[in-house]
Amino acid sequence: MNTSTAFPAAQRDLPVWQQAAASLQAGVPVALLCVLASAGSSPGRQGFKMVVTATDMAGSIGGGIMEHKFVELARTLLAEGSFAPMLRRQIHRREAPADRSGMICSGEQQLLVYPLSAADLPTVLRITELLQQSVPGRVWLSAAEGLRVQEEAAAAPHYTLQHGPDWAYSENLGFRDKATIVGGGHVALALSRVLASLDFGLTVLDDRPNLNTHQLNPYAHYKRTVVYEQLLQEIPAGPHQYVILMTFGYRSDLAALRALLHHPVRYLGVMGSQAKITELLVTLRAEGVPEQALARVHAPIGLPINSRTPEEIAISIAAELIRERNAQ
Repeated sequence: MNTSTAFPAAQRDLPVWQQAAASLQAGVPVALLCVLASAGSSPGRQGFKMVVTATDMAGSIGGGIMEHKFVELARTLLAEGSFAPMLRRQIHRREAPADRSGMICSGEQQLLVYPLSAADLPTVLRITELLQQSVPGRVWLSAAEGLRVQEEAAAAPHYTLQHGPDWAYSENLGFRDKATIVGGGHVALALSRVLASLDFGLTVLDDRPNLNTHQLNPYAHYKRTVVYEQLLQEIPAGPHQYVILMTFGYRSDLAALRALLHHPVRYLGVMGSQAKITELLVTLRAEGVPEQALARVHAPIGLPINSRTPEEIAISIAAELIRERNAQ
């Protein structure tokens, strides 16, 4: 059986575009702030954005004194009337000879301050609709063409940036990083709640058609009832795919792991005690699975913080996923 339920994505950028649309509809001048590039220890990653009006704002470009300065800059520019898009480099080091942000965390950012106008309202509304409906798309900001949206995701990297006078920035709408939890029990429900706040597109799969913790999970963007032996057909490959196995028991964990051992994803992990994990690996080795394939499996998953409850286990697993995602 393969049933699917989709929920509106709680994507980080949705409130930003909603606020931009509301401001433009009300005739209120609004500026878009966007992190076009980031390196090192920066307070906001590439793609972080916010909108600013004289009295309101939504989103974040990283917080701290740097964000405060850019909010004030945007408000000054808005008060002065029309202005051209502005690119600013920010270096977060006290000893930098120029472009110092006032922060000392050692990273760098390229920031854009972009004036939105009434002419941008149809595009802003369409971006909002695509995010609400979880429909693939790509947003472009450029010196030549301003703001536009392409109603399908590009095969290119999630973010692209062209430097120079003819600068151009683009990004796919929605989530770059996708987490699939295989097994929809109590820990999966707790983990879904955590991952929903960490900018992961979230799918939960289970082979039990009427499992309440699966069917009533309000945090997953997609939920499907599947056959574990056919998981290869259910989970896309790719460098931004994270797969967490936490099924009902040993046999179903083994079936799921067999199906995905050679699937090229960023992260493949199995929840369980050390005794269960050892038994899984012994079985797979006896079946002739090469050590290279087993070495890529994270097991047992979760940072060692003596977690016991579903909520504590979820925190430990989420922390491991964050560590993997942020690894250079």
